[in-house]
Amino acid sequence: MQAAEQAQITIPEIGAVWPGQGGIYAGFIPARNGAEGYHLILGDDLERAEWGQYGDESPATSLIDGRANTLALIESGGEYPAAIAAHKHEADGHADFYLPAAAELYEIWLNLNGKLAGWVWSSSQRSAHIAFVMDFDDGSQDLNGKDFELRVRPVRRFIQ
Repeated sequence: MQAAEQAQITIPEIGAVWPGQGGIYAGFIPARNGAEGYHLILGDDLERAEWGQYGDESPATSLIDGRANTLALIESGGEYPAAIAAHKHEADGHADFYLPAAAELYEIWLNLNGKLAGWVWSSSQRSAHIAFVMDFDDGSQDLNGKDFELRVRPVRRFIQ
């Protein structure tokens, strides 16, 4: 992208729909562990799904990088319904959505507190039997059995 094109990008207020970006602007995730910072866009509320493969260890262990977790789950060839649903989501011509990590969900709750509700899956596995979940009602994070059905809220990144 040319410097002149970058200057024309208008970042909306947190909580507003970001036209052409596939969802609601959920804030900026700062650079961390060698990865660059990015704007987080929250996609539509999708169907309820199991996290998947109850009893199996998965490669999705990052608490901060949902994109890496989701790609690891997809590429493993396993049955991970929540990650698959997030990965298949498309909006405004974007097909790079993923299931957010536990830290990304917490950042969303901090920024959109009171604008979202209910329990959603993270892409962060805790063990062979449980994964991290987030309650947008009160900001609590917990663990749930991977065979339980919860809501899926995909996200995507915009790097400026």
